[in-house]
Amino acid sequence: MKMKLYKSTGRGTRLMPVGHSITRATAWLGCLLMLLSGWQASAQSTVQISGKIRDSKDVLPGVAILEKGTSNGTVSQVDGTFKLEVSNANATLVISNVGYVSQEIALAGKTSIDVNLAEDQKQLNEVVVIGYGSLNKKEVSSAITHLSGKDLLRVGGNNPLMAIQGKVAGLSVTNTSAADPNSSPSIQLRGASSRSAGLGPLFVINGVPGGNIDNINQNEIESIDVLKGGAASAIYGTRGSNGVIVITTKKGSENSRIFYDGYTTFDWATNQLEVLSKDEFLRNKRGVDFGGNTNWMNAVKRNPSFSHKHTLQFSGGNGKTNYFTSLDYRDANGLDLRSAKREYGGRININHKTANNLVELTFSAAPRYTKTSDADYSGFNYALTLNPTLNVRDSTGKYAYLTSGFFANNPVEVAKSVKADREYKLLDMNGSAKINILENLNTVVTIGEVNSSMRRFLFTPSNLTTVINGSKRNTGEQILEENDQKSFEWIGNYYLDLNKHSVKVLGGYSFQYFTSSGFNAKNENFPSNVLTYNNLGSGLWNLQQGINNVGSYKNSSKLIAFFGRLNYDFDQKYYFSASLRREGSSKFGFSNKWGYFPAASVAWRATQEGFLKNISWLNELKVRADYGETGNQDFGNYLSLDTYGGYGYYLYNGINYQVWGPSQNTNYDLRWEKAANFNAGLDFELFGSRLSGSLNYYIRTNRDLLGNYNVSNPPNIQGQTFANVGTMRNTGVELQLNASVIRKGDFTYDLGFTGAYNNNKFVSFSNALFKGQKYVDVVGMPAPGSPGTLQRLQEDTRIGSFYALKSAGVNDQGALLVYNKKGEVIAGNQATNDDKQFVGNGLPKFTMGLSNNFKYKKWDLSVFLRGSFGYKLFNTYAFYLGTPATQENANVLKSAYDGSKYSKLTSPTTYSTLSDYFLESGGFLKVDNVTLSYTQPVQTKFLQSVRIYATTRNLATFTKFTGGDPDLINVNGLYPGVNKNNDNNGTLDYYPSTTQLLLGVQLTF
Repeated sequence: MKMKLYKSTGRGTRLMPVGHSITRATAWLGCLLMLLSGWQASAQSTVQISGKIRDSKDVLPGVAILEKGTSNGTVSQVDGTFKLEVSNANATLVISNVGYVSQEIALAGKTSIDVNLAEDQKQLNEVVVIGYGSLNKKEVSSAITHLSGKDLLRVGGNNPLMAIQGKVAGLSVTNTSAADPNSSPSIQLRGASSRSAGLGPLFVINGVPGGNIDNINQNEIESIDVLKGGAASAIYGTRGSNGVIVITTKKGSENSRIFYDGYTTFDWATNQLEVLSKDEFLRNKRGVDFGGNTNWMNAVKRNPSFSHKHTLQFSGGNGKTNYFTSLDYRDANGLDLRSAKREYGGRININHKTANNLVELTFSAAPRYTKTSDADYSGFNYALTLNPTLNVRDSTGKYAYLTSGFFANNPVEVAKSVKADREYKLLDMNGSAKINILENLNTVVTIGEVNSSMRRFLFTPSNLTTVINGSKRNTGEQILEENDQKSFEWIGNYYLDLNKHSVKVLGGYSFQYFTSSGFNAKNENFPSNVLTYNNLGSGLWNLQQGINNVGSYKNSSKLIAFFGRLNYDFDQKYYFSASLRREGSSKFGFSNKWGYFPAASVAWRATQEGFLKNISWLNELKVRADYGETGNQDFGNYLSLDTYGGYGYYLYNGINYQVWGPSQNTNYDLRWEKAANFNAGLDFELFGSRLSGSLNYYIRTNRDLLGNYNVSNPPNIQGQTFANVGTMRNTGVELQLNASVIRKGDFTYDLGFTGAYNNNKFVSFSNALFKGQKYVDVVGMPAPGSPGTLQRLQEDTRIGSFYALKSAGVNDQGALLVYNKKGEVIAGNQATNDDKQFVGNGLPKFTMGLSNNFKYKKWDLSVFLRGSFGYKLFNTYAFYLGTPATQENANVLKSAYDGSKYSKLTSPTTYSTLSDYFLESGGFLKVDNVTLSYTQPVQTKFLQSVRIYATTRNLATFTKFTGGDPDLINVNGLYPGVNKNNDNNGTLDYYPSTTQLLLGVQLTF
């Protein structure tokens, strides 16, 4: 019996020999690094060499040609030709390119050569990063989407994951205020999965679970792998229920390189809400004429807002040690008058192997400092309703001020006078030591820390008009929040090839310790505005009122796990994987500290069978299925324990005593949410691999949902208990396609498509202990009036279901008519809650993304479309501001008088009646991202290439929704389809969407 032993590569790829751990993306990086020019010999002994590079089909541009033993090199042009001046006639050239076998050619006096490169199948097979390791793409038996750095959209955004928006089927990345540089996107995979625990995926950065996604520069990303299937994410146990996103940053190589990327962005408001002009305001008798003429929407914004960002990267090394260093600076301004962001960041990755390859060491550190000014979201609210005949300043030069209307304020004054600053300090560090005990046996220890500190500074001066007309006291506050995660992980890997059998075994231990702490202090009535929030002790208010206005907290939790995984394949045809994680969390109740999380997956590469090998158009067909159980422990600490808190103060014998008592109902049975995940899919490559893709069908059932459940009081101390109650189910179909549509001469056209259909049902609100509650009414809408709640979360219904009155039109008096529970038509103000019914849903049924990439010679053009379909949105602005019945002395939207259905609602009697009259189709299709670039190779001693690019974001939106950009209304979470605040209640907060123009340049040295 013949046995073959292969040493594990750093990425766990089975068939690669020692020292050849390389992925497609790394090969591309290495190729670029070879282009640095230099001359080592004198001009008298140099020789000019020319040639052409081809493969089996056509000429090859962009191939690296390097004089061996030097840094002297060039790249082939678009027609495959190259010219290079070498040190002598007997020099040796090294020819290399992504996906091809490198060649060394001894010139032996030749001045012209033709080179044919052969495809390297090992490099053409992508490496996919999974939990605690990696696999060749053909070995993957679960649902995983792999993106390399070149697949990311060019976006001047606030978070690197905005660059994959619409790129991964089933992954929803939304940002309802993208033009605010301090906003963060909402990220959700395969639908909502919880009531009160976290809904976002787990981020694993360079192998460390729980990495800080805000501490990554897009230019640092080597690859992103989205683990969607339960079998892939179950290895992370109670943190994998919402999927896992694995991010790998770039590393150095043997060749030195310097890279610079700099860009500027301009953001213009687009698709914004339009209000009445001065003339329209007066013609429709909306309020008093103050003689001015102000467009308040223009007054409260920068148009355009301007930002710029710069990244400088260094990389290099030798055969045993390499480094990658990245430095970046960003100066960004938001669309509103106040928001701004200044950040400085860096990252260093160092890798080292000992001479005998026994030990491999890695170290990574990423510090970041950010100073921000928070956006003034209220400014746009004021701008929508303020009287347009009022000037920003009065005749004396002071800010004009109104005491009536929706929002009694001057938003320009507030934006320029009120301070709302933050200071962030982030530090991610990790290091690992790998010992190659045998060629097929190794062990790795990884230590990591993720640390963040946020200080918030707030100050309202005493000369603010609202303060002068109100409390007459200036106020100041400081808030400190610190979070730290320490991790220790130890894994072992064993690999064995035995004829047609291949086995990979992984075993490991994980320990994570989380701490959170904070401090806050507040005071009022300072003698001066000069020191703002920097001398809180000088305020007189706390002393006068006998209060301290000081608070602090600290809490911690631990997570410990033991895990193992077995991967087996037979003849590279049949694949099987099984894993088990036993995990314990200090957050859970006494009797539920530990749990098991099993997973298994199988795959069959059908094209390896004899009966399919002769089908010329079928290059790859893999059928797979997986099942995995995951958990969710993303909720607060100590919720299962007896905790006590303050109930105020009690005066006894002239002394104030703090009153203490139980602050929550004890739940010793508290445990993690459970998710059972089943996925069936297939991967395929057709027509010479010019068309490839994957199709997935999934069912995810989340049980023991965490949330507050209503209980009787007494015997319970509180009226709600945080418990595991409820079941939710998501099912869906996902399609991912990539097609090489045209390959003709210098012109290529590649297409990528992602589509996802999701169906959701909230199955149950009860379990064996908690029974009776069938629904809960949610999303309370704010004043004026008393509209009530807009949605109902109910058993056996889809989340995001609008529960309101069903409209029956408008009568001659301009009053809204609705149907009562008997089906009779009545006036809206006569209806009761019993007359409400389900009238629509705010959760999209289908989402899609379409990438179009064109290349002609040195030009590249990409056009990306994105859309969501099959759902309703509640037009909050039309409800409050879009009808003639809107409160007097306030401006309104043009829809109140433009002849639309909203202009018919003239009666104030039904003004605050919630009905489906204000539900509109939310479906849209966007021209979301267009990028044009030109790349010019430069054959100089110092500069290798120049790339100039321009990008537009959110160029056009096609929709029937009349309430502005439908992307501004979040469709992630438990209550999609309506504007919400942090308490999941309705809000009028408004921040316009923008069209962004980005201009940039990239230099490679």
